[in-house]
Amino acid sequence: MLAKLNNPIWVMSSAYDKLSLDELIATSKQIGAQGIDLCVFRKDGTREDHTATHLEYEGFSPEDGKRLIEKFNAAELSLSLGAFENMIGGDSEQRVKNQNHLLRLIRIAHLLGGDRNDVKVGTFVGYNHDLGNEIDGFQKNLEEYKRVFEPIVKYAEDLGVTIVYENCPMEGWRSARYTSTYNNLPAVLAARKLMYTLIPSKAHGEIYDPSHDIWQNVNPVDVIEQMDIDRLKRIHVKTTRNLKTEARVEWGGMYPMQHVDASLADQAGVTIPQHDWDRHHYEAMLPGFGGTDHMDWNDFVSVLHRRGFDGPFEIENEAKNSKDTGNIAATNQGFANCIRFLSPLLWELDSEKGYAFQRRSYLEEPSLKDIPEVTIDDLR
Repeated sequence: MLAKLNNPIWVMSSAYDKLSLDELIATSKQIGAQGIDLCVFRKDGTREDHTATHLEYEGFSPEDGKRLIEKFNAAELSLSLGAFENMIGGDSEQRVKNQNHLLRLIRIAHLLGGDRNDVKVGTFVGYNHDLGNEIDGFQKNLEEYKRVFEPIVKYAEDLGVTIVYENCPMEGWRSARYTSTYNNLPAVLAARKLMYTLIPSKAHGEIYDPSHDIWQNVNPVDVIEQMDIDRLKRIHVKTTRNLKTEARVEWGGMYPMQHVDASLADQAGVTIPQHDWDRHHYEAMLPGFGGTDHMDWNDFVSVLHRRGFDGPFEIENEAKNSKDTGNIAATNQGFANCIRFLSPLLWELDSEKGYAFQRRSYLEEPSLKDIPEVTIDDLR
């Protein structure tokens, strides 16, 4: 039998967008988490779904970093940062603002100790549909990714910080009137392999969320077997129940539902999307809360441990029966039950505490000089 590792279980703060930082820390302790992935979205951003800003990022100083490290150490919590936006496509003005904000977060992560404290910076890559609609559109998106991210990754590497990409396709990020639901480049393993080949630096890796592969009929265990495990820095704890609907039969499990004239669809008796995210046939869930899902968590954790993954499992609560209820008690229940579900899989059995995480270190207080913010134009 393989020895269990001591993976910490973290909270992704997007589910607690109404809480202050201090309230978020207290709640995370209450539900039994060991860390927080702090969402630090732009205050002037255009995204409206699953966003939060839990850090005052403007004018962030080394003294702010020291105070934040002290606050998290006092609570016995670890942390990372993230803002998940379109970096290579969409509105050109917003795109540049997103790139500059990512650079801002890399600087802040550096002031928090960066890789020495395992403070990573999470991001999307996004997708450029103007290029994607052309012949060889995917290749052109890879080339645009390299053009944009090569200097960003170099900047992170120089500061001792690692960028991590999440694999959500962001299938509802554009209107349902568009045919494709592929809106984030690293949504499939092949793309991530190609991205690391284009930019070989070790200063970028990934947050893997198995729920996105489940509805694409891909076994997450197979993905873990085939990936470069050294690139894997975080696991997003979220899962999927694939729905058995008439729409799945009508449109198939391979392609998204398409928008057509509503009266025509009604006459034909065909299901069409009811909103932009209603494209595929699944329901987001938290493991261990509200029923079974379409993933074997025992097999998934086993392959991660066999391949040596010892990083955080971050609970991303987007569950219909938890965060999406708008009820804070149900949100807390979802997190707490999920931690209980994972405990026997991730932690050793303690004679007094049951399955318990063993904290072995605290965040180092970095002694760093201030550095100025940079923009994407400064790096070119």
